[in-house]
Amino acid sequence: MTDVMQVKQAGVEDATPQSTGKRHRSRSSVILLAIAMTLVTALAAIWIIPMLFALTTSFKSPTEIAFSGFSLLPANWVAENYLALFDGVSTYPVMRWFGNSLVMSTGHAVLMVVVVSIAGYGYTRMRFPGRDVLFFVLLAVSLFPSVVNLIPLYKVVQTLGWVNSPWAMIVPGVATAANIFLVRSFMSGIPREMDEAARIDGAGDFTIFMRIILPMIRPILIVIFLFAFTGSWNDFLWPTIVFNDISNMPITAGLQLLQNLFGDYTALGQLMASAVIAMIPTTALFLVAQRYFVSSLNLTAGLKG
Repeated sequence: MTDVMQVKQAGVEDATPQSTGKRHRSRSSVILLAIAMTLVTALAAIWIIPMLFALTTSFKSPTEIAFSGFSLLPANWVAENYLALFDGVSTYPVMRWFGNSLVMSTGHAVLMVVVVSIAGYGYTRMRFPGRDVLFFVLLAVSLFPSVVNLIPLYKVVQTLGWVNSPWAMIVPGVATAANIFLVRSFMSGIPREMDEAARIDGAGDFTIFMRIILPMIRPILIVIFLFAFTGSWNDFLWPTIVFNDISNMPITAGLQLLQNLFGDYTALGQLMASAVIAMIPTTALFLVAQRYFVSSLNLTAGLKG
């Protein structure tokens, strides 16, 4: 009986440190989760509060903005700021700028997807002398700051006659090394046996690329399209350099003119309404395509269908 009690006591003594360690680990996990949630909430608030302020201010009347002081929600919800933007096309053509940005950003994103997908196929599936060296040289060149290329790039655009033209926003930057690297990494996860089986059936490079590779890399191409569209839409420095015709400007460059035009606070509502209109495409695009971010994290996602 004494031996049995000693064995039970020894078992309890051995189990106690293990259970204590599990409790400590569980408590540490809860603390880390709470810290992470606090940081995520703070970062989300930093991004959401300005957008919410712009949205609510766009529905305030000029009188309320000028005399009511700071308030997040308007006392009376009015749409006159948006109506002023639609009616005042000759003075501040916000909707024309919106259309210009839509055409330029969509064209830039589509062209980038075409270029980087073809380049990625060449760097992964085609064999030619100096392929890997050329790729790493491309990566090395991309390390230079983009502002270094502004003057040479402007000279090229000016020579081609693209100043004040949508092509000045569509073509430059379509062959970024980072996106080519992403596509190359994604394609590297696709077995070459699939290419070889297609070649046995008589398929060439174009058929393999269009019918086998392209459907499998769709997740990463959608992510690249989203990044390219958002980057082109939000670009501010380059449009202010290549556009001096107000009617041809994208909306980011046009908002600067709105800010100068509406220097008084009585027209701040129209400025906020313009900013809200400018946020609509990128926000909607992200909400529609956000599920592809998760699938693109796995470079072999294309093999899963």
